[in-house]
Amino acid sequence: MRRPLKVVLTTLGVLAAVPLVALATTSIVNVVATHAEVAAIPPYGQVVEVDGRSMNVVDAGSGEETIVLLPGLGTAAPAVDFQPLIRELESRYRVIAVEPFGTGMSDQTDVPRTAENIVREVHEALQELGVERYTLMGHSIAGIYALSYVAAYGDEVEAFVGIDSSIPDQPGADEPIPTALIATLSHLGLTRVLGAVSPDAYAGLPYDDAAKDTMRALSARNTAAPTMLDEMDRAPENFATASRLAFPVDLPVLLFVAADNGEVPGWAELHDEQAASVDEGRVVSLPGGHYLHHTQAQALADGTTDFLREIAAR
Repeated sequence: MRRPLKVVLTTLGVLAAVPLVALATTSIVNVVATHAEVAAIPPYGQVVEVDGRSMNVVDAGSGEETIVLLPGLGTAAPAVDFQPLIRELESRYRVIAVEPFGTGMSDQTDVPRTAENIVREVHEALQELGVERYTLMGHSIAGIYALSYVAAYGDEVEAFVGIDSSIPDQPGADEPIPTALIATLSHLGLTRVLGAVSPDAYAGLPYDDAAKDTMRALSARNTAAPTMLDEMDRAPENFATASRLAFPVDLPVLLFVAADNGEVPGWAELHDEQAASVDEGRVVSLPGGHYLHHTQAQALADGTTDFLREIAAR
């Protein structure tokens, strides 16, 4: 082989190998760093046994009434994510933030992430805690799971409070989530790299540095893990199941809607329709985006308290 051609081919081979070496490095660094970061998280909450696995819950406050918090899809550390709202509620209620399997400090599971299985597991956790009567308060897709929950355990649920909660048959509900891309970016360590060069997602929000570090570490571990990816893959199926369900007409329903959530056409109107389907339904619009519990925790707590007091007084 002529020397110039050999040099060119060698150079091209080196150039082609550089990205592969870089990706191998970021992948290894991501695995090692994630393991170290999660191991450094101080334990929070308490563990209950569900289906032979460990589910983490935070049980705060000591009020006579109980509020159970359920997270939205993709929330990697629910009990930490709900911290601002828990702080506002715990002086008035017993507040239980459940970290379903695949989130927070809870175990992973190979049980399919259908709405039926998720609500059964949450209910079993509450049974382990001896909780018999409560208000469900859920963010985003928890509004879909709540329909299955009430259908199965409606005699225990006193009310439902939605935090910009999802609605059956909302536009886009049947669109698949690109889980293969999410998994690839995470496993190659590129999600970590992008996070390192991006602005602080929690800047200006009411979280201390320890909470931010916990959420980042658990995002690195949980977001592309099999349990959460399965739940994402089954989201269209879970929405389809919910389209056959509705809240009982005698269940009080309070729906907080983000005024600045313009991603779903007719978002406010969909919530108006759901609230109108029950005898005691109310919609409250609040300034802010989809994660209202990050920015409007006090308004959520005050509005919930007023609503539950009004219902109790009737």
